[in-house]
This record gives sequence, C-alpha cells and structure tokens, in this order.
Amino acid sequence: MKPVKLDRTDMRILRELQRDGSITNVALSKKAGISPPPCLRRVRALEEAGYIKGYYADIAADKMGFGITVFTLVSLANHSESDIAHFSKLLESWPQVRESYQMTGDTDYLLKVVAEDWEAFQKFVTTQLSSASNVAHVKSMPAMRRVKHAPGVPIEEREERVIGG
Repeated sequence: MKPVKLDRTDMRILRELQRDGSITNVALSKKAGISPPPCLRRVRALEEAGYIKGYYADIAADKMGFGITVFTLVSLANHSESDIAHFSKLLESWPQVRESYQMTGDTDYLLKVVAEDWEAFQKFVTTQLSSASNVAHVKSMPAMRRVKHAPGVPIEEREERVIGG
C-alpha cells in the first residue's frame, strides 16, 4: 500500500464518503472543493492506502426480520494461538454474528448477534456457540433499543488536527 499524507481535501472526502458511501464522484468533488478527475484519483489513493475499507448499505435489521440484537460475552477455556484461531474461524462462519471483538480481561470476546427472535437466539447459543469446542462461558445482554448509531470514526476530530496542525 502506498502511504498517503492526509490533507484537508482528503479529510473532506473521507467525511462525505462516511456519511454517504453511494455519493457520486461529481457530487463528492463539489463537496470536497475539487474537480471530478482529481477527486476520483484521491478516492482511489485512499482506497489503496487502506483508509477506505469498503462501501456498504446500512440495512434495517427489523425490516429484514431480525427483531433482536444481543451483545454476547464469550470466555474460552484455553488461549493458545491455535484455539483462538479456531474460534475466530467459527465466528466468521456464523452469519448471525455481525461483529466480534477479541477482548482483554475476564471476557475473551464480545459479539454482536442478530436474530429473528429470542427463540432463534437461544437456539444459536445452545446448538452452536455454547457447544463450540473451547467455549467455557457465555453471557448474553439483549439490547432494548439502539440509541446511537455512528458508523466509522469521528473524522471531524481528526480533521481539526490536520487543519489546525
């Protein structure tokens, strides 16, 4: 990957793409204050440098029939590299696990799991998660409702540092 030193224009491009990944290059170039060809070159450079990891639509889980979100804490019995790699591979194979984080402390993983209903979640936990080799403990915390959703990172804070510094 070719390194990119971010400037004010790059920060505007990243901010606008984070807000709307489907924005056209022409509209993005206007918001960034540059013409379309250099805007497209900058976007490609940001992609190649790894600043932009992909584009996706934020799908409404409830509209698709996934009525519950449950944050689940998982502790493993063993922590060898191979045990962790095996569990990580299992996580990748479970489509209802939408996000997973390896943690420090008493809990080894934090999972964000979506399910149609409580019964479907319980089935996942009992038939797949808890029965997976090396899983010692599972604790579930159902979300009542999502209060804030801000995907990505707070670009405005980083933008102030780039512009100010």
